[in-house]
Amino acid sequence: MGRPNSEASEIRSRQGTIVMRKPLRILHVIERISRYGVPAWLLQVLRHIDRDAFQIDVLTHTPDEHVCEQEFRALGSRVMPCLSPPRPWAYARNFRRIVSENGPYDIVHSHVFSFSGFVVRLAKEAGIPRRIVHSRNAGPSAVDARVPGRRMYEALMSRWMRDATDLLAVSQQAGEALFGREWFTDTSRILTSSIDLSPFSQPVDAAALRAELALNPGHRVVGYVARFVGEKNHRFLVQVARELTASEADVRFLLVGDGPLLPDIQRQVAEAGLADNFVFAGERSDVPAVMKGAMDLLLFPSLCEGLGRVMVEAQAAGLPCVISDVMPEEVNVVEPLVTRLSLEETPAHWARVVRERLSAAPVMTQSEALAAVEATPFNITTNVEQLQRLYLNDVPTLQATVA
Repeated sequence: MGRPNSEASEIRSRQGTIVMRKPLRILHVIERISRYGVPAWLLQVLRHIDRDAFQIDVLTHTPDEHVCEQEFRALGSRVMPCLSPPRPWAYARNFRRIVSENGPYDIVHSHVFSFSGFVVRLAKEAGIPRRIVHSRNAGPSAVDARVPGRRMYEALMSRWMRDATDLLAVSQQAGEALFGREWFTDTSRILTSSIDLSPFSQPVDAAALRAELALNPGHRVVGYVARFVGEKNHRFLVQVARELTASEADVRFLLVGDGPLLPDIQRQVAEAGLADNFVFAGERSDVPAVMKGAMDLLLFPSLCEGLGRVMVEAQAAGLPCVISDVMPEEVNVVEPLVTRLSLEETPAHWARVVRERLSAAPVMTQSEALAAVEATPFNITTNVEQLQRLYLNDVPTLQATVA
């Protein structure tokens, strides 16, 4: 569709046709561009939203260019780094310059947890009429929580959060983490992070994919898809692997992702004598195919999650999932596939449960699991329609009628 260039656009939904006098301009604020988390969701939104009616740009907090930036630009979005978040005066200057040079914007949609308070304060000062804060985390990391002055910072951000016109969260747990227990109001709602499910219905050459990943047909493969950061708890996964491989020599661990802790985890694997049992696949653009063709189970021992889209993807692929019980309840989409365990349990206990799930007969076919996920708001088509309706509500600069 490209950039909007018409004076009027139509958006079709179940409720009717909304006629807009101009394209709506939205600025999304995220930490970084990557293949996971918010950027992955936003790319899928861009592929499915009416880009003649909604112009979406992206502001990031890191200068590093990622290969996915080309995908954003090909879909008509500007990607603009706004640096110096730790230096508020410099960040404010950069933010005002970006808005001035690339705006005007009708909406700012911020995904940067507590720092969203500063973002919506600056957006209000810049005259942006709709200011949305979207909580996607279960809370600040343990490291962040120990930083001197963190409590004062959180109090200030919470006060500035009052400049938001809308509060969103990907789960009830994520909403409470950022906005407090009484966060759900008339201007607050859950808007989950959804998935384009179409790749999960495509055929996969499992033999070729496994060969590419140095996996034999006889290997039973435990997968994990996540950035290598502390809250994803890869260290615990290695401990589980040590226990499991002691009795199950044919088990392999396939880790997809990249991140600052990758070298540390690779070192831990080598020191445990498990190098032959691990495959580090890096970032991949074909996660649905990898899940369907190369994995037999998803192990997800994360310390905290606002939602955990990967969990939903795994269920769409029909994988049994062994996950930490801190995960939001919303990710239990296909209940027979999900087993929750406490992180207070020993690695040996986790290994025993993983062994049982690997050995058990399938509880359903992959097509049955996919159909169950398709019927939920995790379907990108439903999610984008909800997002479009949200953007069209009470925007002062928009004159719209429902036909």
